[in-house]
Amino acid sequence: MEQTRKITPKDFLLLNAGTLIVAFGVYFFKIPNNFSTGGVTGIAIVISKFLPWISTGSLVFLFNMLLLGVGFVFLSRKFGFATVYASTLMSVVVWVLERVYPMEAPFTDEPLLELIFAVGLPALGSALLFNIGASTGGTDIIAMLLKKYTSIDIGKALLAADFIVALSACFVFGIRTGLFSILGLLMKSMLVDSVIEGINQCKYLHIICQDPEVICDFIVQKLHRGATICEATGAYTHHKLYLVLSVVSRGQAVALRHYVRQVEPHAFIMTTSTSEIIGKGFRSD
Repeated sequence: MEQTRKITPKDFLLLNAGTLIVAFGVYFFKIPNNFSTGGVTGIAIVISKFLPWISTGSLVFLFNMLLLGVGFVFLSRKFGFATVYASTLMSVVVWVLERVYPMEAPFTDEPLLELIFAVGLPALGSALLFNIGASTGGTDIIAMLLKKYTSIDIGKALLAADFIVALSACFVFGIRTGLFSILGLLMKSMLVDSVIEGINQCKYLHIICQDPEVICDFIVQKLHRGATICEATGAYTHHKLYLVLSVVSRGQAVALRHYVRQVEPHAFIMTTSTSEIIGKGFRSD
């Protein structure tokens, strides 16, 4: 994934938090259950069955380092510091955990519960990383290579590759584990987008009122957000009105609604949830 934005202290904190969440989900829940839900870790889990003298964590580290090396050779610096850092940190953490806290068996005898954490934790960590323009590498680097040198539909190619890895678990670890792996792959494809939308969710408000200045003063002075005022005309009364447009956080939306009801009880308020806001005070790219 291309990294062009500057890493701020907050981004660096999220970078580490997201990477650690991914690593913990992979090591404590995915590897012990042999859930091969695609990606580098899924491939490593399958291959480790045939190479018992090499640990899964070592294979994850080896594959990620090889992919980063290939990426540097063929893609130059197309994927920036954040992805290189996250990929390396995730691989190292999994490798270290194998030696510090060996997992001889899953935590519980409830595979569905384990699958939820095996998919949910990496999805949450990946969403935090994607939100700052980073990833843990792996298949992202393969995607960039495909994009550069072929005309293949990358999304479909990676989904097909992940499905083959998940399907192979049926033959390597048994039909039960294989079906859980396929289920995990389907869950993963939906969860990451859902988590990203939840993290970024804001409220877009349309406020039709008679006195926009008071409302805008509250938005600017108290909520420290911006607003836009448009003139409007009531279709039934033909009275002159004003439309105030503003985007705020969920908590700020509650405060704004309460304030508007106090200063202008007859104001008409429409609220829309949105997760893709680009501009000052929100995302810069």
